[in-house]
Amino acid sequence: MSDFTSSTPAASALVLFSGGQDSATCLAWALERFVRVETVGFDYGQRHVVEMQARQAVRNRMVEALPQWADRLGPDHVVDLTGYGRIAESALTADRKIELDARGLPTTFVPGRNLVFLTTAAALADRRGLEVLVGGMCETDYSGYPDCRNDTIQAMARALSLGLDKPVVIETPLMWLTKAQTWDLAHRIGGDALVELIIEDSHTCYQGDRTHRHAWGYGCGDCPACELRAAGHAEWVASR
Repeated sequence: MSDFTSSTPAASALVLFSGGQDSATCLAWALERFVRVETVGFDYGQRHVVEMQARQAVRNRMVEALPQWADRLGPDHVVDLTGYGRIAESALTADRKIELDARGLPTTFVPGRNLVFLTTAAALADRRGLEVLVGGMCETDYSGYPDCRNDTIQAMARALSLGLDKPVVIETPLMWLTKAQTWDLAHRIGGDALVELIIEDSHTCYQGDRTHRHAWGYGCGDCPACELRAAGHAEWVASR
């Protein structure tokens, strides 16, 4: 949570929603807490259209998995950031090998992606009258992206609050959770139905693979995103 808080409990939220495991869990988390929830996705020139397709599949299934909060789910918004994606070229937007660069960052890192996403989301939330931004950023089990770190998110909350001249609250419910704990959180919120939704409909794989079905969902099984997801699922299953 950001340091900027309003004097009254928030009733509405905008979830930064990619259709992956983390954002699906965050959407369920938000639906449990806020009476009005909207989602926003970003088309930044991702190589794999399956990510944008997964967003709608997860949203549609979410009202089935969590029928008690179905009336809380409001509109979805998609923002065209393809110009930014061309500037911030990475292995997610161009045909490049996934490896570590000279700084030790994976080539899947899209420079400043979460900074751009949060700024855009804050502008949308301002115009839509939504009080809280919710994102799936995490620095516990992650690929080392600097814009996923808590310090970065706190700094963004402060900058946006100053720039918009009002408190901008950014909730990151997964920030200090392992991937195993993220699976557990989903199960605690929505039981087997939500876990099955995440397995079947969410998409995490950097290769865009929807042909190989594993216990944890679809993916190539070899990219860093699949490895994190698979390891977390195995740990969660073993702990039950």
